[in-house]
Amino acid sequence: MEQLIKEAVRYLGYGKNAVDAQTLELIENSFRELQSAASRKSVYRIFHLSYMGGEQICFGNLEVKSKSLGKNLLGCDKIVLFGATLGVGVDQLLFRSSKTDMAKAVVLQACAAALLEEYCDECQDKIAEEMKKEDRFLRPRFSPGYGDFSIECQSNVIQMLDAAKTIGLTITESFMMVPSKSVTAVIGASKSAVQCHRQGCEVCGKRDCIYRR
Repeated sequence: MEQLIKEAVRYLGYGKNAVDAQTLELIENSFRELQSAASRKSVYRIFHLSYMGGEQICFGNLEVKSKSLGKNLLGCDKIVLFGATLGVGVDQLLFRSSKTDMAKAVVLQACAAALLEEYCDECQDKIAEEMKKEDRFLRPRFSPGYGDFSIECQSNVIQMLDAAKTIGLTITESFMMVPSKSVTAVIGASKSAVQCHRQGCEVCGKRDCIYRR
């Protein structure tokens, strides 16, 4: 819980500033409500990864041009497509709070983001154990919309995962995921272990971001 609270505080934009007791209590209560409302589900599929030259890569029936994704996947021969959600119960909780208590709604949003990230980390750890059986090691998660990896690929990933059927995850025409507290990502797998951060802040160039760790 301590790490979850720390992440929620970061999402709230406190930076290095102290958090008052009232806000901490609200964060703790929000996590308790979210734990009751959440229905965690995840899905993943493994594809062979091909390099088409330049910044072009291919997996399954999808071709992607992305310099940042190509850098992330350098040396990988397989790719894991991953999706996870906290479920519609969390969306309903967020919606009710937005109508009655905006301060609480803001804190719930931050706590939900932290809870989702923790769940994704747990899922990736389990996938990593499975991939070790093939003597392969995982790279950091990389989601559509990050760097120059087009957000439009979100719908392709969801379709390739059959996420609507497997975990109830769909996408709107404007590439918003439903339920909203959901994630899709690709994860490279290589036969050599590479020292790299799983999280994004450590490798992000935006040094003045208020959400930075």
